[in-house]
Amino acid sequence: SSVKDLERIMPNHMQQDWPFTDPKNVAVFSTRSVVSNAKPNLYVSHDLDDGAWQFHSGKSATEDEPKIISLERIVIIDPSVKTLADLPLGWVATRRDKRSAWQRFEKAMSGSSHSP
Repeated sequence: SSVKDLERIMPNHMQQDWPFTDPKNVAVFSTRSVVSNAKPNLYVSHDLDDGAWQFHSGKSATEDEPKIISLERIVIIDPSVKTLADLPLGWVATRRDKRSAWQRFEKAMSGSSHSP
């Protein structure tokens, strides 16, 4: 319901200015703490194998309950992710806190035990 309220008060230019090539209703992976704003979104992954987007509060999402939401909803929760719309497949972006700039990195290939 709060997302619907935000959509209603969002300026029209924000609704029309969709930077992602994926549609607004594409399913993305996140966690309960990010979706509820209990923790900031600090880690974004654009997966090489399936093109999926992931939005987490840290490198590992194993400590938090997974949630599947729309890409549009994550943009409403954290508008800064719009700057990552051109993040290539197989890349991740991280930041120290929600006020920090996003840093982009090519994700380590399989064989890394640290992949989420």
